[in-house]
Amino acid sequence: MSASQVTKSADLDELVIAIRASKKYAHISEATLRHLGQIELSKRRTLKDAIKETRNKLHQIGGAYQDAMHYAAWLGELEAAEPGARTTILSRIMHHHASTRERLPILDPFYTTIFEALRENPGEVHSILDVACGLNPLAIPWMPLLPDTTYHALDIYADMIQFVGRCLALMQVKGTADTCDVVAALADPTSEAAQVLRRPVDVAFVLKTIPCLEQVDKRIGSSLLDILGAKQLVVSFPIQSLGGKRKGMLQHYSAHFAELMAGRPWPVQRLEFESELVFIVRKM
Repeated sequence: MSASQVTKSADLDELVIAIRASKKYAHISEATLRHLGQIELSKRRTLKDAIKETRNKLHQIGGAYQDAMHYAAWLGELEAAEPGARTTILSRIMHHHASTRERLPILDPFYTTIFEALRENPGEVHSILDVACGLNPLAIPWMPLLPDTTYHALDIYADMIQFVGRCLALMQVKGTADTCDVVAALADPTSEAAQVLRRPVDVAFVLKTIPCLEQVDKRIGSSLLDILGAKQLVVSFPIQSLGGKRKGMLQHYSAHFAELMAGRPWPVQRLEFESELVFIVRKM
């Protein structure tokens, strides 16, 4: 290893330590930190600048959407509650993440409509991969799942994924919850993370994920759609800002999705909800 390579490796280690010192990013996947850190170190003049820009990227892809999380307390509440009373607690927890908070007012029609569309063609849903899931798996009680459905949840936050895994067990849903960095997986198609994305499942949820990931790489949307091994994809986009304003987002993301699908032969069904634009993509 050359002297410059040693310096770069040491800088990357220092960057990871510096970012993990923040409570906000202490539980982010190390693969994510190293991938983003390498990109910024190659672009910035100083380590300090690279650390700053890596934090900015983390904010854009995840930090901006989360409130303070109280996983231990929430888990205690859920474990103490009767099964029939858990939905109220789950709703309150989902309020702490912008993606699920925006979806709460439409939760019932959202999943009822989506699963009706999924079952039209090619049929029943027995397995789901939830990419960059956030707190979305907590909405499982609102999903008309079959008893044998297997649910696989992926995200870059290790503490969130651990909590989601415990929730799956409490809800008696078969499945897994694993940390997975989508950006790094797409950068290295031979990686273990890339193989996870290729998992053969009936449905992959890609809910409001593409706009966040495109903050890192503008080409990532099409790469993600291609690599997923699901028969059907549920791809969604926000149609209002975090502040609740529309600002032409419906038109923008409609056009953007059309660009992503250009040249791909997959049938698409469009569903529009009050706060979210959804596309059902049939790959197989």
